This record gives sequence, C-alpha cells and structure tokens, in this order.
Amino acid sequence: MFKGYFYLLFLLLLVKGNDIQAQDSVLVFRTLDSARRLPGDTGKVNWLIDKGRSLGRYFDKRGTENPFFQEAITLSLRMKYARGAFNAYNETGTSKRNKSEYLLAADYHQKAVKYAEEARNDLWLCIALNNTGVDYRRMDDQLEKAFDYHFRALQLAEKINDVRNICIAINSIGNIHLSTEKYAEAINHFEKALELERQSKNNLGVAINLGNIGYAYQGLKKLDLAIEYYKKSLAVNQQLDNSVGLAICYNSLGSVYQEKKDYALALEYLNKALEVNGNVDDKVHVAESYLNIGKLWSLRGKHDEARKYFMQSINLSLIWRFKYLLMEAYKAMAGDYKASGDFKRSMEALDKSLVYKDSLINEKSSLAWAQTQAIYEVDRKDNQIKLLEHDKQISELRTRRNVVYTLSMAGFVLMLGVGGFFYIRHRNLETKKQTLQLELRSLRAQMNPHFIFNSLSSIHRFIWSNNQEEASDYLTKFSRLMRMILDNTQYTFISLNKELESLRLYLDLEKLRCNDVFEYQIIVAEDINEEEVMIPPMIIQPYVENAIWHGLVHKSGRGMLDIEVTLKGKTLTCTVTDNGIGRKKAIEIKEKKGQTHRSMGMKVTEGRIDLIRKINNTKEADVTIIDLEDETGKALGTKVTLILPVEFIF
Repeated sequence: MFKGYFYLLFLLLLVKGNDIQAQDSVLVFRTLDSARRLPGDTGKVNWLIDKGRSLGRYFDKRGTENPFFQEAITLSLRMKYARGAFNAYNETGTSKRNKSEYLLAADYHQKAVKYAEEARNDLWLCIALNNTGVDYRRMDDQLEKAFDYHFRALQLAEKINDVRNICIAINSIGNIHLSTEKYAEAINHFEKALELERQSKNNLGVAINLGNIGYAYQGLKKLDLAIEYYKKSLAVNQQLDNSVGLAICYNSLGSVYQEKKDYALALEYLNKALEVNGNVDDKVHVAESYLNIGKLWSLRGKHDEARKYFMQSINLSLIWRFKYLLMEAYKAMAGDYKASGDFKRSMEALDKSLVYKDSLINEKSSLAWAQTQAIYEVDRKDNQIKLLEHDKQISELRTRRNVVYTLSMAGFVLMLGVGGFFYIRHRNLETKKQTLQLELRSLRAQMNPHFIFNSLSSIHRFIWSNNQEEASDYLTKFSRLMRMILDNTQYTFISLNKELESLRLYLDLEKLRCNDVFEYQIIVAEDINEEEVMIPPMIIQPYVENAIWHGLVHKSGRGMLDIEVTLKGKTLTCTVTDNGIGRKKAIEIKEKKGQTHRSMGMKVTEGRIDLIRKINNTKEADVTIIDLEDETGKALGTKVTLILPVEFIF
C-alpha cells in the first residue's frame, strides 16, 4: 500500500567476497587517517561531512558509527562552527533513521534544529524540522509530535517560499492524517502536494501523492476512485521504471479489487507484484506478496493453494528474519485452518503467531532502551567537549585578570565577611529546597512499582478468565499505559492533557477488567487550556483507583464515577465523586477479608501533596474526603476534593 511509501525497509546489501571487504576497510581507514592529519578548521569539517556522506553505506552495512560524522561533530563543537554542527548532526540523524533507530535519529535531528536556530538560517531549520517530524512519524505513537514539527516546517517553508520543504511537510501531514484515518483531510493535503510536485516536474513525488490519494479513497470505501488513482500512479512509475513503486501499485490494486470481491483481477495484480518484487533485492516485498496471494486464495476457499503461498512467505521470512511477516503469515494460516474446520492446527498456527508478536514487543523495548542509553552517551560526550572548551576559556580569562585581582584583593577581603554570610544563608536555603525536591522525586518514583504491581495482578486475572487473543490485546493496551506513565513520571510537572490522557486509558482498562460495572465521565472547565496547565504526574489516579476498588466494584447496580476539573488563578481543583458503597461499608468488607493495611497509593500521594505544600510554601495544596449520605444516613458514595498549585507553560 502507498501508506508504506515512507515506511519502506531498506535491507543491508550483501558484500560479496572477503577480499573485497578487506580492501574496502583498508581504503576507508586510510582516508580517516588522512583526515586526522588535516588542520582543524572549517574546511576540515566540511571535508569530513562530504566523506561521511560518500562512505555512509559502508558503515551502514556493518551497523557501525560513521567516524567521519563523529569527527565533524567533535571539531564543530570545539570551534563553535554552527554550519558544521548542523550538517553533521543532520546527516547522522538521517543515517540512524535509515537503520530504523528512530529515537537516536530524532535526538540528532533535534540537535540540528538547535544549531539551525542559533545560526538563524530558515532553510536549515526547515530541513531539520521536517527530518525530526519524519523520525517521530516512524515511531507510530508519536504522531502528535510529528505533526507539530511538520507544521512548523510548513509555516517556515511558506515564509521563505521553499517548494521542496513545503511538499515534504504537506505530504507528511497527509500521511499523519492517513495513519489516524482522517481520510478527507489527508486527500486535501495530498492534492496540494501533488499540484506542487507537478509544477516542480518531480515525477516521483507525483507518483507518491497519486498513490496516497488512492489509499485515502480506499479508506473512505470509494473503491472506483481508489482504482483510478492507483492506475495513474502506476503509469507514472512505469515511465520512471521504478520497481519498488510498481510493486506497491500492483499490491494496492490487488487489495482494492479483493475488497470489491473481484478475486480474479485481484490475483492478477498480486501476481504482477510478485513478479516485479523478484527483481528487487529487498526480499521483504517478495514475502509480503506471497502472504497477500495466500490470503486471497483463502478468501476464495482454496485452502491448499492458500497454504502453499503462506508457507512460501514463512520460509522466506525465516531465512531473512522478517518477524512481523512471520506473525502475520501464521495468523493468516490460523484463520485458514479455522475456516476449513481444522481447529487443532489453527491453534498451533495462532500460538506461533503470538510467539513472534511477543518477540517483536520485546525487541522494540530492547531497541528503545539501547537507543536511550546511546542518547545519554552522546549528550555526555557533547557536554564534555563543551566543558573542556569552557575550562580553556576560563583559564585564559584567569591569566588576563591576575593583575586586576591583585589590585582588588583588599576590597574583596573587606566584602568577604558580608558576602560569606549571605552565601551560607542562601546555600542552606537551597540545600533545604533540594532535599525536599529529592524526597518528592523519591515518592513519585514509588508510584511506578505500586501501579505496575496492581496492573500486573489485573492482567494475571484477566489472562486466566479470557482467551489468548483478548489477553494479548489487553497487554498491548497496558504496555501503552506503562510507556505513558514511565515517560510522565520523569518530570516534576506535566501538562494536564497528558495526565488526563493516561487517566482515561487507565479507566478504560479498569472498565474492561470489571466487566463494565461502572461508567465514568471527565469534565474539564471550558476556561482551562489543557496543554498550558502543568500539574504533578500520577496525582489523581490513586484516588480514582480507590473509588473503583473500594466503592464501585462492591455496589449492586450500575456505578458512576465523575471527575471534574476547575481552575481559579494558579489553583487547580479536581473533584472525584463516586456513587459507591461509601467508606464505612468498604472498611467493613476489608475487615471481613482480613485486610487492614492502608492503600499504598493514597499514602504516597498524601506524602507528595505535603511536600508540594512545603516546596511552594503554600497552604493551598490539600485533599479532603467527604462521605455522601442521604437524609436517613444511607451512604450515597464518596467525594474527594484535590486542590493543587499549578504551573503554566507560558
């Protein structure tokens, strides 16, 4: 599909012969040794970047760092050469993206953004913003960030009338809309990009945008229009003799004809895609074509033919380690066995699919961790370079100021006593504040294991009471929530919309686990800008959790949880109201079960609120809990009012 135009995987090319490898290595490192003998100036930086570009594929094949770019970065930082730093960071980021190291790519491209801003060069800034947007778009769960970067790039590119970057930004925003199934908005952006590409006579860009429009129409179920645009894109790719583009067009046409249930034409186009893919070194497309043809035969009830193609896809994917395609192929085969009534083999195939799904999740987590560590090392190295330069400047200043220091020594001694007094006083105040901040960070860190323990217990019970597919989907949602929580709790304050987003996801999971015994609604006052208001992370969730598990789950009948957020000045009020059984009844139930301990989440959160009160030197931070009763004293639920001081981004 054309949605994958910017998601194509580029496999490492095989190097033929050990002798050729050895010769290449000797040539590359001789070039690097020659570079190190050059004088350290801007000319050397530019030479290193040019060589890094020309030899980039050599290092990409081996999965190693490009030392030419690294040398260029180090020298540019020492010289404070903004142009060199921008180009070196930008090229390194693109190299990382080509190896699917998207976190690292985004980090390098953000550094390029910084140096473009320092140089006040709008063209550089457009390039770096678009590159960063592409990095985040490849991460799937960072589409909001991707949109922000591309939108900034678009505004700036329009300001300086840079057509190339305008096209990139518009096309990327269109692809973001495709990913979120906003097809009408996607078509609007692709048509704008298409017109610009035609004016620029960029036929490859024309082919891409035609195909993307076709994909959007297919999403809108306007299949005839989708076919029209796919065929237009196919015609342009045939003029360009673009094998990858042809394969994507044929696959897209096969997909849309399959959706129209015209299986003969669908099979014809899928076979053409397979034929074209045979001429492409990237075997992932061949395996994908086998899989698509197998699915088509399965839909037609030709199970033997379908399994033959599924096995061809599996065998090729096993050789090249295409785990995603292995997961999809085994899943499709499980469906085929199920359709033919062979439930035992269906379960075996489904088990294999789940194994590869788990493997992909683990690999993604490991890759993210490794890239995070690499980012830390890069930042540490850059800071060391800056510190060395700073120390050098300080040393020079000390030499120049010796005479001045000698003449002013008497005055310094006179002021030393007074200055020392105020310094010690200020240091004591800062030390006290830092101690409180560390205590707050410690309490905040306690929330993660507490919440993870409760959630894992929930998942354990869910797995025992549900089938594997539902348990896997539940675990996927849980992992998304964990990523949000681990990201948010790194900061003292986060935006209100992020806090509420994680809270909604938590409530959806709890509703699912509790078999929808309750409903909830979150009401935010209209005068609140959720992106500007900053609050401590994970501050509301413990009270929501308490309301569910001590109030609502024991209630007979439908439960209701209301969360209302208001703002007055710099004080945020959050009210959590439930119509549960009330605290008295909840305590009785706990005593019957022998549970006498106090909620860990509530205890930690109250400690956090107490520290927030001390750090901000305010009495406004507070939490009150009220038992709701009718006129006869019958419990109607519980109301928790949480009052917090807030920060604002602007």
